[in-house]
Amino acid sequence: MRKSAKKGKLGILVGGGPAPGINGVIGAATIEAVNQGLEVVGILDGFKWLSRGDTSHTIPLTIHDVSETRFRGGSMLHTSRENPTEDPAKMQNVMKALHDLGLSYLVTIGGDDTAFSASKTAEHGKGAIRVAHVPKTIDNDLPLPNNAPTFGFQTARTIGEQLTSNLMRDARTTRRWYLVIAMGRTAGHLSLGMGATSGAPLTIIPEELSPTETTLDLICDIVEGSILKSKVVGRDYGVAVIAEGVGDFVKEELAKHPLAVVEHDEHGHLRLAEVPLGLIFKRLLQERAAARGEKVTLVDVTIGYELRCADPIPFDIEYTQQLGWGAVRYLLQMGEETWSEEGAMMSVQSGEIVPIPFSDILNADTGKTTVRRVNVNSDTYRSARSFMIRLERSDFENAERTKALAEAAKMTVEEFRAKYGCVVGL
Repeated sequence: MRKSAKKGKLGILVGGGPAPGINGVIGAATIEAVNQGLEVVGILDGFKWLSRGDTSHTIPLTIHDVSETRFRGGSMLHTSRENPTEDPAKMQNVMKALHDLGLSYLVTIGGDDTAFSASKTAEHGKGAIRVAHVPKTIDNDLPLPNNAPTFGFQTARTIGEQLTSNLMRDARTTRRWYLVIAMGRTAGHLSLGMGATSGAPLTIIPEELSPTETTLDLICDIVEGSILKSKVVGRDYGVAVIAEGVGDFVKEELAKHPLAVVEHDEHGHLRLAEVPLGLIFKRLLQERAAARGEKVTLVDVTIGYELRCADPIPFDIEYTQQLGWGAVRYLLQMGEETWSEEGAMMSVQSGEIVPIPFSDILNADTGKTTVRRVNVNSDTYRSARSFMIRLERSDFENAERTKALAEAAKMTVEEFRAKYGCVVGL
């Protein structure tokens, strides 16, 4: 292929947690950059070493290096959650390191936190270094137009569905309940997708709850209500999928729980993956069952790390190829794209690469990257909710159903209403 006369260096780095397809972006960006006459530098461990002014943790990237790796999971450049924006000195070190490396262009791959770091890098660069961010997260919580998924989400949901479906079959076979904690720090897209496509009778996501009114007891009420209702309709088994972000609403209670060790990451987020949410909910639900004179077989399972470095499905292979190629095209001002000093996040809209300026994805109030959450008023959510087996207001409006549920809970109707009415807002 005839190479362009353009010369210069392009750097690529990965931040945040892994997601299927990272190597696809690295590979596509490298191939397109080399074909356009650029030298490509792979920056290891995200912003970690750059924040210290260290330029030694880099590797040259060629088409040969990425030609096969781009179809595999993981990150050939590793990743880290280093946050250079927390300290002006770190940001200065990053800019100096990029200058010392001789980079004119930078492609960052990551979620909302990395997007914010990328925007600040572009801001401090003042045009000396052009920045393109490729949105990556299995949480699917970045504000892409037309509800387009972030890369990695579809692969994570597919594998998450397979695992949850396996648990559903095991639950039916052994007549037990599984409590599945699914990754999703601030949004329930992954949990909802896993639950809806596996036939799990219950999925709980943070978007359906009030941050100020949610308690461990309320979450247990919702799960227990689903178990009781399932029993009434003839199903004494199931899977309850709970988004880990729910734990953020009850972090004060969790901090006091003997099983919890509450830590925060470099961006100030609660390390929800380190909190044994499933085990805590299991113990609380077992105590409730024992108080009724019953024994409920519950198994807690956390699903998340198994998804992050999986080989991408064809959707994400093709998607990341487009995004990596598009990032380089944007940085070189090719095609119809426009470029400004502030840099942009890449998106695919109606088959075209469309750069979204960083200013358009930042929350005006917080200055941070806007987070896309599940719209619980949408038909998409209402459809998923309709297939769940969980307490609804109609259960309390039907005297016969209320009586059956109260009997399953070994309570009077009045006791049942008083205990579980809060689940439906009564």
